[in-house]
Amino acid sequence: MAEKHRHFIIHKPWGMISQFVNPAKRKKKLLGDLYDFPEGTMAIGRLDVPSEGLLLLTTDGKVSAEIRSNKYEKEYYVQVDGIVTEKEIKQLKNGVEIGFNGKKYTTKPGKAFIIDDPKFPLRSQKIRDERHGPTSWVSIIIREGKFRQVRKMTAAVGLPTLRLIRVRIGDIKLDNLEVGNILEVDKLM
Repeated sequence: MAEKHRHFIIHKPWGMISQFVNPAKRKKKLLGDLYDFPEGTMAIGRLDVPSEGLLLLTTDGKVSAEIRSNKYEKEYYVQVDGIVTEKEIKQLKNGVEIGFNGKKYTTKPGKAFIIDDPKFPLRSQKIRDERHGPTSWVSIIIREGKFRQVRKMTAAVGLPTLRLIRVRIGDIKLDNLEVGNILEVDKLM
């Protein structure tokens, strides 16, 4: 009888690598530092080291491939340097030109809207304070996931990302899962 696959929902903290092995051998925290995951567990997609939020893990490669496909929306709350206006929202919705693999790439149309500060707990590294100018928050919803895409999108409209938190993948939401916590579930999608 085949062993049952296992699935996890985690709230990835800032400063952690979204993998189990660190090829660079730097002193960065790895997912395996959070919990004793079963052998063969893989992150479904990634969040870069300075990004936070919802990360799904599984031992099932088919589930991983399905969730990474363009079938599911991924929603990010992004704190940006400056005040977001409807002009930037329209650009983000329609797609913006970013660099990807040394080439120009126009992101596919998605959803974007201005949001109030979502009041996430402070992270371990302080984000600059008001003396450096105003900040604002935007929700960006995309189905694709190019390398550092959301950060590149906000930069392309003149609003560099200060904090990025993934809050949803498909119907799975971060909700009130605390930073660094893990929830084992029977299925992901």
